[in-house]
Amino acid sequence: MAEMKATWLDDAALEATLERNAQEDAVKAREVIAKARLLGGLDLDDVATLIALRDPELVEEMFQTARDVKEEIYGNRLVLFAPLYISNLCSNECLYCAFRRSNTELDRKALDMDAIADETRLIVQQGHKRILLVAGESYPREGFDYVLRAIDAVYSVHEGTGEIRRLNVNVAPLTVEQFRNLKARDIGTYQLFQETYHRGTYAKVHLAGPKKDFDWRATAMDRAMEAGIDDVGIGPLFGLYDWRFEVLATLRHAQHLEEAFGVGCHTISVPRLEPACGSDMASNPPRPVSNADFMRLVAILRLAVPYTGIIMSTRESAEMRTQTLALGVSQISAGSRTNPGGYAENEREEAAQFQLGDHRSLSEVIADVGSMGYIPSFCTACYRMGRTGHDFMDLAKPGLIKQKCGPNALATFKEYLLDYGTPEARAVGESVIAADLGKLDEKTRRVAERLIARVDEGRRDVFV
Repeated sequence: MAEMKATWLDDAALEATLERNAQEDAVKAREVIAKARLLGGLDLDDVATLIALRDPELVEEMFQTARDVKEEIYGNRLVLFAPLYISNLCSNECLYCAFRRSNTELDRKALDMDAIADETRLIVQQGHKRILLVAGESYPREGFDYVLRAIDAVYSVHEGTGEIRRLNVNVAPLTVEQFRNLKARDIGTYQLFQETYHRGTYAKVHLAGPKKDFDWRATAMDRAMEAGIDDVGIGPLFGLYDWRFEVLATLRHAQHLEEAFGVGCHTISVPRLEPACGSDMASNPPRPVSNADFMRLVAILRLAVPYTGIIMSTRESAEMRTQTLALGVSQISAGSRTNPGGYAENEREEAAQFQLGDHRSLSEVIADVGSMGYIPSFCTACYRMGRTGHDFMDLAKPGLIKQKCGPNALATFKEYLLDYGTPEARAVGESVIAADLGKLDEKTRRVAERLIARVDEGRRDVFV
């Protein structure tokens, strides 16, 4: 299938890095933490040093630095999106996934274009502007064109003042030509999880189908970049192998993209293995990750790649999502369904990929995160302004991106409050907007106030 090999990934070298730094070293750890405060990121040995931390005082120092770094790069913005599962057809045999082809307990379906538009309409009615389109690794007879048509169906929906302004895609690895076709559909980020970067474990949990080819999957981002998609999202599925190894390998993947294309990954997702229909492994992870270790790995990733968005899905409980927001998470899904047709069918999950941990509606999430001082953002301006790839990183790495994203986030939040906000959300939101305006420098505040005034006047989708 694939001639490309992920030669940048060396299991033995990563294990050796962990072993070399296995002993907790307070002096070295504080040096690494000080380095992280400079926003230049960390190398593999630095990360392994932080992984070894156990002393509560040192861990809290690391957590506080992660909070500071997130604030410096992203401010108090929190990007919101919804997943749209269009199909759970799959040709793979992945032991941890409900979609695997041998699972007879799953209700199989692939939505037609009308159903995809209907699902999109329901997501738009919540107030969302950003969708992550997800499909199993098999399509109806038309093949990959099914995905391309689905993208068109999503973008065709206009409901009152609402529409989807940015569609990200999580589908099986593609050829360069297919990636070019995907880019031509005006997608945002292409997202793909390696699941586990440990080759031995990968072989044990992927028994059949195209996904069995480790290198074809591990080199997918190289082909996406070659095709011109310069915003890509990566991540492991924590729980299949040692989380410490997976964090190092994720960083190594990001380093490879930086070395090969001059642009690191746009996002890193941090899903943990959750119970899934028909999967004993999903209910009993081979290498479970405790809540304490999960919080540590989020903070470590924030320090290692400060410019990268960290995504937390509704796999996690509301409490865990709340705790990790301050440690580095910058994007969350809300009001999610993980089964095709799930928005129309509401709570029905017989066709879902995994069980949800956070069942709150978007409006409930908005009210909760707003009460904690975060600005829920529905901004999609960077994509429309061409601030992707190199251009985005040039602003993100020195912490300048929030000068653009801050005003845009406030404007999109105001738009949400006016068009979709519940009375509770509006009360919280107006207070948070006022407080945030007071924290901005004079120039940025004037820009934000001008955008908000346009929204109040009835204009929509305003941004800088």
